[in-house]
Amino acid sequence: MDDFADRTGVALVVGGSGGIGRAVVRLLAQRGSHVALTWHSGEEAAARLHDEIASYGVRVSTHRLDATDADASSAVVAEVVERYGALHTLVHAAGPRVPMVHLSNVDPPALTEQLRVDVGAFFNVVRPALPALRANQGSIVAVTTAATTRFPVRDGLSSTPKAAIEALVRALAVEEGRYGVRANCVGPGMLTDGMAQELMESGELDDTALEVTRANIPLRRFGIAHDIAEAVCFLASHRAGFVSGQKLDVDGGYGA
Repeated sequence: MDDFADRTGVALVVGGSGGIGRAVVRLLAQRGSHVALTWHSGEEAAARLHDEIASYGVRVSTHRLDATDADASSAVVAEVVERYGALHTLVHAAGPRVPMVHLSNVDPPALTEQLRVDVGAFFNVVRPALPALRANQGSIVAVTTAATTRFPVRDGLSSTPKAAIEALVRALAVEEGRYGVRANCVGPGMLTDGMAQELMESGELDDTALEVTRANIPLRRFGIAHDIAEAVCFLASHRAGFVSGQKLDVDGGYGA
């Protein structure tokens, strides 16, 4: 496939050094897109990915970004647009690992902080990107969670901010559609890589919890980051040119 070979400009992947972000960056590049990716703490992973993507014959750049900083977010967006001349896709795949805990055990300041680092960070990037996306009739894809469709116990600290991001995406689809800008979400289910892998390795998801989770998935297995990347690239491509304001859960049927 060469879905992006004829697209003007670049795809900006926020959180491109993470598990899902890396898969998205690879697939965009393999399908012909120049890619700019941001990293916050994964400098070595970003450097390795840069060298890999450069071998695909597309332009690539890496940018350090703390997306909770609005000024820094605006500066990175401006730098990327200036370097590549245009922006055709913004993918938001960033976010910290969130502990699994019952909401009754969450202190109110912790929820407020999670909203800041998740919802605030998303808006910090998408807001300055809108002029470039309008000029190029571009696309926004936010990676959220399948947990906003079917709630798993102890996931509220993660899924609540993601639900707010999904509301923002629907609002952007409605307001920016007049400029030809599309906005959609992809909701990952349980994966064997990315943030879910970190929860497994930390012991927050033990073998018993994993078996219960697997039994609740109609396909009886977990997904991988590449599954999410396929959905992201589809929604960003012209093949989804009449799709906006939607959420595509990639969860093995968990939310059915």
